[in-house]
Amino acid sequence: MRKIILNVAVSMDSFIEDANGAYDWCFMDQDYGMKDFMNRIDTIFFGRKSYELVLKTGLGYYAGYKHYVFSKTWADSSTNNFTLVNKDLSTAVANIKEEARKDIWLFGGASLVSSFMNEGLVDELMLAVHPILLGSGKPLFQDLSARTKLALTDSKTYDTGLVQLQYDILK
Repeated sequence: MRKIILNVAVSMDSFIEDANGAYDWCFMDQDYGMKDFMNRIDTIFFGRKSYELVLKTGLGYYAGYKHYVFSKTWADSSTNNFTLVNKDLSTAVANIKEEARKDIWLFGGASLVSSFMNEGLVDELMLAVHPILLGSGKPLFQDLSARTKLALTDSKTYDTGLVQLQYDILK
């Protein structure tokens, strides 16, 4: 069965963006395992805001993958670059997992991550923990409805101080 993997950059104090919504603190000086990760997936799940951000900067890195945008408010169907999912989350995800040949990247944003976590749909966490304290911003996990136990499966420390942590979610 394909895995849904939350792979995200996070500050030491668990923020995914700063108070101004910026990501300029994320290291971009090397690959940090992304090439291997991108070879592992064939599908990407986006929330509406995250996908709009990707569209503004161009699909580039994300081209060639099947895109699903989860939104109950997006009415713009002017692009054929994605499939809009606006119905029952668990049923839609189960159907998509059957179609996918490889694993699936849960790209985010924060609201979508919370929904997936609360529905028990995430199988694995990959956290690129950056050596910075932002002090405020958007937290990675918001409004979780239950404790979630994790098992560390891998870790890697880079010379920049970034630590890549990989966990299976115990169900």
